[in-house]
Amino acid sequence: MRKTSADSRRWLVLLAVMLAFLPVVLDMTILHVAVPTLTQSLRASSTEVLWIIDIYPLVMAGLLVPMGTLADKVGHRRLLLTGLVVFGAASGLAAFAPDARMLIGARLVLALGGAMIMPCVLGIIRRAFEDDAERAMALGLWGTVGAAGAAIGPLIGGALLEHFWWGSVFLINVPVMLVVAPASALLLPRAEPAGTGRWAFGQALLLILGMITTVYAIKAGFGAKQPLPVVALVLLFGLAMLGFFARLQLRSRQPMLDLSLFARPAILAGMIMALVATGALAGVELTLAQELQYVLGKTPIEAGLFMIPIMAAAACGGPVAGRLSGLFGLRLVAGLSLLVSALALAALAFTDFGRPGVLVPGLLALLGLMLSIGLTASSIAIMGAVEAERAGAAGSLEATGYELGTGLGITLFGVFMSAVFSHTIVLPPDLAPALAETAARSIGDTYLVARQLPPAEAQSLIDAGRQAFTATHSVLLTTAAALIGALSLLVLAMLKSYRPVSGGHG
Repeated sequence: MRKTSADSRRWLVLLAVMLAFLPVVLDMTILHVAVPTLTQSLRASSTEVLWIIDIYPLVMAGLLVPMGTLADKVGHRRLLLTGLVVFGAASGLAAFAPDARMLIGARLVLALGGAMIMPCVLGIIRRAFEDDAERAMALGLWGTVGAAGAAIGPLIGGALLEHFWWGSVFLINVPVMLVVAPASALLLPRAEPAGTGRWAFGQALLLILGMITTVYAIKAGFGAKQPLPVVALVLLFGLAMLGFFARLQLRSRQPMLDLSLFARPAILAGMIMALVATGALAGVELTLAQELQYVLGKTPIEAGLFMIPIMAAAACGGPVAGRLSGLFGLRLVAGLSLLVSALALAALAFTDFGRPGVLVPGLLALLGLMLSIGLTASSIAIMGAVEAERAGAAGSLEATGYELGTGLGITLFGVFMSAVFSHTIVLPPDLAPALAETAARSIGDTYLVARQLPPAEAQSLIDAGRQAFTATHSVLLTTAAALIGALSLLVLAMLKSYRPVSGGHG
């Protein structure tokens, strides 16, 4: 009888931590369909919109590893409960943010809470399930929740924006946390082994500030048109901090991120695949969501439904990748998945989304599936290239790569999108210079300016913006296809001599 009670308690623990994990994953993609709504409601500039979306994965990328170390030190239960409170409070702040800057700050705090939650969820699952078969099933369910959460994020965001105001995409997290936090406090075991070692908060701060200032320099230089000396100084400062962080890691006996693992070609190739796959998924979704709403006039929920094939197919890529790697070898699967992704992007670049038929959903599904296979192949390469005792360090690199890839994908796609749009748009000749400068920054800014004009002039400006964005979408996806195609050849070369390490996880 006791065993039955313990069994049911384990699965209740799993349910609690998966519910805690779901909003963290949803917040990675739920805003992709909200860009037009946020731009109009908060009168946010294109750079501010990018930061609203981007600050979350970038800060999480810098915090995941140090928070995992902190969880081992203070206990997974304590840090998880703290993270739930922080995440819930930040969701409320984000929902009622009066302007774009306050929303960016709230998203930063959301990332802090999410970074506390994510490593604790895995740690708790591993401790709750001692049996190998049960643990594999539990981790499989956890992975499914993560993939499904990312897949339905745009759909949930669209449904909420269809019926409520923009803050509802954040406020939905609050009731979830009000249920999950007490349930976790009751279900999770209080007794945990005490951790040892020093928590290097300063190193975590170096990593976060280095990433954010570097990304800010990129956005300020291309999107906000800041003076070149200012951009150069900020960029040098960010790169210097990242360089100092890397130096500390290489000299430390117990580094927070074991950068020496990059000396292994398979791990370097795996990180490249992780960055490319997550970055391409995030960037394509961001581009597609704006085209569907700004150019084609779809509602947020229609845009979410339109984007389902890419994320639903991505959720199926993991098992397929494992099977294909066993049949044909990791090198071939990794290289070809990126190559087919490039071909799908190239085809989408010259496809009319206004007349999708079966071609567009098919290409989106193919792109999502291939990028997901590449992402899983990156995990196989990284974990297969290390000894069992270094698997934790390799896993930290991999998790950081996923979040960093998402952040960089949004940044680079967003900055390039703004640059191409501003050079492509043909503005009405009678538009005032100050308004013309604003309207040329992005299609969101075009719509903001149009709201200040008489109906006929507004429609003329909107038509110019739509034509420019359609051309921008073609240039953007073609360029991305060429880069990913080149990277597929690089990965094939880097994995030429790949052999799983004996005792590794590959």
